[in-house]
Amino acid sequence: MSEAGDWEETSPERLYVITGGRSGASVPATLDLVTLIVAKSQPRHGMQPEQAAIIRLCHRPLSVAEISAYIGLPVSVVTVLLSDLLLAEQVIARAPVQPALIPDRALIEAVIDGLQKL
Repeated sequence: MSEAGDWEETSPERLYVITGGRSGASVPATLDLVTLIVAKSQPRHGMQPEQAAIIRLCHRPLSVAEISAYIGLPVSVVTVLLSDLLLAEQVIARAPVQPALIPDRALIEAVIDGLQKL
């Protein structure tokens, strides 16, 4: 049996403690791998270390997948932590920028025709 200080970083027990035994989000937020997260403030005193790490990382927008990779926790755990931070209004979640729609073929042909006439 290992000692408490010898927990593996990704042990199920550690992940259970980090999430408080929850497997789902505490707020009805749609967080997927490409959702961008931005911190609204600095970490608070007494905050859970993993949540404080998320806030420090997110001074610029980062996706949920990037946060997971940087702090070395599964996306499911990061989602639980982020939902708590959203509920506490410590971070903002926003959808990534949608790709621009491809212009109509006729418009492209008209532009090309106009350029050729120059």
